[in-house]
Amino acid sequence: MSVDPMTYEAQFFGFTPQTCMLRIYIAFQDYLFEVMQAVEQVILKKLEGIPNCEISPVQVRKCTEKFLCFMKGRFDKLFVKMEQLFLQWILRIPPNILLPEDKSQEMHSYSEEEFQLLQKEIEQLQEKYKTELCTKQALLAELEEQKTVQAKLKQTLALFDELENVGRNHGTSDFRDSLVFLAQNSRKLQDIRDNVEKESKRLKIS
Repeated sequence: MSVDPMTYEAQFFGFTPQTCMLRIYIAFQDYLFEVMQAVEQVILKKLEGIPNCEISPVQVRKCTEKFLCFMKGRFDKLFVKMEQLFLQWILRIPPNILLPEDKSQEMHSYSEEEFQLLQKEIEQLQEKYKTELCTKQALLAELEEQKTVQAKLKQTLALFDELENVGRNHGTSDFRDSLVFLAQNSRKLQDIRDNVEKESKRLKIS
């Protein structure tokens, strides 16, 4: 079989010419085998009508297989020539012929140099796209970080508001005074905790 892929012909036919030739080859092989089987059955029936016939069915089968191999060998030689004829003159699209879907190539043909320039421009656009995509991802990451910082800032401001409200409830309107008040209360609570722990240890010892 031909090793030429013949892709343009496959685009037109919907199948490769090699596939077509292979199917023809297989179909003939199957047909030849069926014919030889039919011939063998006819010969066996004819031999049944001959009295004292010394030819056995095994001999008939050997002769049939031998003749089948002979026919197959002859067909293989003829098929090689037929395949060359079909692939070269019948199933091949001439190089000066364009399919209807490729007619636009006649109107928009490019030289090798122009094609290289277009290829280079495409590569530059791809690199530019990759750069812009990386920049976009970096900006999105920075935006997410800003959202996180903004959320923490809101929490901090809310905490300051709570501290200021606590100070007002205890008669301190200034924020600094509130912090001093909270620090004093924190020390008092820490002293109380230390006293409770000491008393608890003393009770355990006693």
